[in-house]
Amino acid sequence: MTEENKADKKKCSGKGKAMFVYGILQLSSSVISAVALAAIALSLCSVKQESKVFNECVEEVQANGKSSSDAVRFCNGGK
Repeated sequence: MTEENKADKKKCSGKGKAMFVYGILQLSSSVISAVALAAIALSLCSVKQESKVFNECVEEVQANGKSSSDAVRFCNGGK
């Protein structure tokens, strides 16, 4: 091998390491994004369940003869 070929190989070795690190960073950021989206989806499910319970409470209080505003106030913890 000539001196030029050896010098070219040395220059490329640093680029390979940099590309490897870049790939690892890209992969880890994708994993973090997926975990965050899963957490958001789970929190939306709990909000949906809480909303369902609140609506059932309002309907039950309205069935007892109270107005809508009184039912909402009662279900929010008012008197």
